[in-house]
Amino acid sequence: MIIGFIGFGKVSRNLSRLIKSDDISFATSFEGRSPKDVSENIEVLDTFRQVAEKSDILISANSPKSALDVAKKYGKYAKGIYLDLNNISPDTTCEIANYASRFVDGAIIGKIDSDKPVLYISGKYADDLLFLDEFIKTRKISNKIGDAAILKMLRSTYTKTLSAVLIESSEIAKDNGLEKEFFEALSLTEGDEFKDKAISRITNTLNNSKRKSEELEEIIDYFDGEDLTMVKAALEKLNR
Repeated sequence: MIIGFIGFGKVSRNLSRLIKSDDISFATSFEGRSPKDVSENIEVLDTFRQVAEKSDILISANSPKSALDVAKKYGKYAKGIYLDLNNISPDTTCEIANYASRFVDGAIIGKIDSDKPVLYISGKYADDLLFLDEFIKTRKISNKIGDAAILKMLRSTYTKTLSAVLIESSEIAKDNGLEKEFFEALSLTEGDEFKDKAISRITNTLNNSKRKSEELEEIIDYFDGEDLTMVKAALEKLNR
């Protein structure tokens, strides 16, 4: 079996590291980009079309903005499963399904470079990917395209809103000379690892505030009509 990657960033690198089997090899291309170092089990082809045609499973893991264009370009060449793992809206996910005959909607939950991420999948061909549970925890949600994308968005409403609150609270604590005590007090109820995780979340949010703001805007647009008071406040905070 050959698993092909369109886009070879952290997601693809980690999946190729976690999925270890003598029966599985990997392929990608650096078409139009500077070559990168890859491990021996990854074949580098000249074009992404070749990757699509050769792969039994084609994984799109590049960027939300290019996800649809990638599907339009290469989905028709994918003879096997086309799995999209980009952080995109359910509407975009459903549109991508028009360009790949055996499409599966996917979402990686957890740090993309961690040893124990969880892969959620949906769509009528999702069963064909359940064997991945041997390498990475894989959970099928339903046969409906878009459900994995909705789950990913719902998780983002929580994590990004929580990050905004953490930033605000820690800033006030720091202004009052109580930053250390603030995290210690929260750790009493949130667990011993809370401080490190909270600081990591704050740093990540501040370093990627533009991208996270765009994701919140997409959430607000998709769930229009729902009560998103806290999400809108988080967006305002991130924009500031």
